[in-house]
Amino acid sequence: MAGLIVKLLIYPSVLLVSDWFFADLYYPSVFHPLITGVVLALAAHFMEVAMLRPGNFWASNLTDFAAAAVIIYLSARILPGARVTLIGALLTAFFLAVTEYFQHLWLLRSGKTEKAV
Repeated sequence: MAGLIVKLLIYPSVLLVSDWFFADLYYPSVFHPLITGVVLALAAHFMEVAMLRPGNFWASNLTDFAAAAVIIYLSARILPGARVTLIGALLTAFFLAVTEYFQHLWLLRSGKTEKAV
């Protein structure tokens, strides 16, 4: 649950910053990156619960990167007025994957990925 809370704070923030810095990512409203960030956070959390184990750290990170790139790219098709190029989606997904790297390290080292019995 701690991972989800962190993701709900980090993902929309990274999308907002990416919207400001990258010309290849444009959301006309502040709510668009917030909505996309929440969708990404939920998807990443469920993938983390399903996949993140000590033996597949890198596979989980690569899957998070790919899923984030697809969701960000498709957000332009769903949200009115949004424009996202493939480069913008990949750059933003890369920065999200960097944050996921550190989150996954923290979750694995703290033992928070263990299933409750």
